[in-house]
Amino acid sequence: MTTREALLKPRQGDALILVDLQNDFLPGGALGVPEGDQVIPVLNKYSEAFEALGLPIVATRDWHPENHCSFEAQGGPWPPHCVAGTEGAAFATELDLHGDTKVISKAETAEEEAYSGFQGTELNRWLKERGVKRVFVGGLATDYCVRETVRDGLVNGYEVVLLEDAIRAVNVNPDDGEKAVAEMEKEGAVKTDFEHLETA
Repeated sequence: MTTREALLKPRQGDALILVDLQNDFLPGGALGVPEGDQVIPVLNKYSEAFEALGLPIVATRDWHPENHCSFEAQGGPWPPHCVAGTEGAAFATELDLHGDTKVISKAETAEEEAYSGFQGTELNRWLKERGVKRVFVGGLATDYCVRETVRDGLVNGYEVVLLEDAIRAVNVNPDDGEKAVAEMEKEGAVKTDFEHLETA
């Protein structure tokens, strides 16, 4: 077995992080990511594989108050989105969340912004308590919450695998997504896709 194959075979000590797969980030949502819905069936396959191996699965979500600092009315850059308890904040209907998936809510107070699933949450402690050493990360959006979650994973000492077939970018600038992937690789993340994941 090559080093690369060994690296990308899920094993004890691994966890899957599904980033912000919420209705408002899907096409037609308040802050829809182009083609964002296309990652859901791919991430469902990853979830199935991790569940079959008994490995932890985490789903992060924005969970904002109505007056959140990121909203345009408060001087932020974004339209209102993922307001706690609304349909827009709900996980995508097509997403298969297994019963023991850990939900991590972020940016829950008006003055708190958090692109990363680790920022201001219990995610790091929860993973450490379960002996997680490596995280596989996919979701929305490549150039914001995925990038920052990957970065914080690396800062917190995890090996990080970026699921390249299960991310999509906002692309405020046309190449923002490509730049974000390059940055994540430069900082230490490794890319894979489902075709190259060994689950047997």
